[in-house]
Amino acid sequence: MRALRYVLAAAEQMSFSGAAGALGMKVSSVSRHVRDFEDNLGISLFERTTSGVRLTDAGSRFLDDIIPILQMAEVVLQRAGAAGRVEDGTVRIGIITTLGGGFLRELIATYRQCYPGIDLDIVDGGRRDHLRAIRSRQLDVAFFTGYAPFAGCDVEELWRERVHVAMAVPHPLAGCNALDWSQLRNERFIVSTMEPGPEVHDYIVRRLADYSTYPNVTYRHVTEETLMHMVAIGDGITLVSEGWTSMSYPDLMLRPLTAREDIVPFSAVWSPSSDNPALRRFLSFARELATRRRPRLDQ
Repeated sequence: MRALRYVLAAAEQMSFSGAAGALGMKVSSVSRHVRDFEDNLGISLFERTTSGVRLTDAGSRFLDDIIPILQMAEVVLQRAGAAGRVEDGTVRIGIITTLGGGFLRELIATYRQCYPGIDLDIVDGGRRDHLRAIRSRQLDVAFFTGYAPFAGCDVEELWRERVHVAMAVPHPLAGCNALDWSQLRNERFIVSTMEPGPEVHDYIVRRLADYSTYPNVTYRHVTEETLMHMVAIGDGITLVSEGWTSMSYPDLMLRPLTAREDIVPFSAVWSPSSDNPALRRFLSFARELATRRRPRLDQ
């Protein structure tokens, strides 16, 4: 590669002395390295005259072939260096909650502002599918409720959100500033069959069921957004995370649950064997943001 630098400089300057000046070297060193390179190739690249040098036909063909290769190599090296400095790359992120508001939306938005060269590939899905994708390197990180350990994965709690009850504006409980579970015991809940609907179903059962009572929970084969509209027209009530409070739906009211147990942790889950440098930077950024923005829900 060093010899190629001398050859390219000589071809550009049309003299060894000009090349030596551009490279900050002695003329004799440039001439000797070019001659050695020609001997190794077995062809003459330059015709030497008293006034300078010019490319031979073989030398012209050689440079026509080698210059595109060198340019491509330069691009590859630049990309590799940028990836190492986390100036570009991709982080594949699995979510089961809304991006309509809250910590996760702020994380995605601010990270994109700070690192515009990093592509954040967002994927909806369920807990089981996301875990399978992380272990098979199809996802880099996923965000789940809770902080339970998962085999072969690292888990780190980043933020918490209070659970809210979604109901229609005319609902008798819509006038309350906050709610507790005793007020919901006889209500009809609806949840989506799509994620995170099954988790919401289990949460309602866990919080309301006892030996004498089992909550009325019905599945609807709709997206979360359609479910919100169904709640707004009075089909039932449901539970959502605090991030939903940043969004507005006609005739829909959200009211927080008061119990400490209804403050739900959210965690990042990733494979410790991941070698994606963009993931490491993303996790570090998420930790810093969580430290600055962590809500004081226990106060």
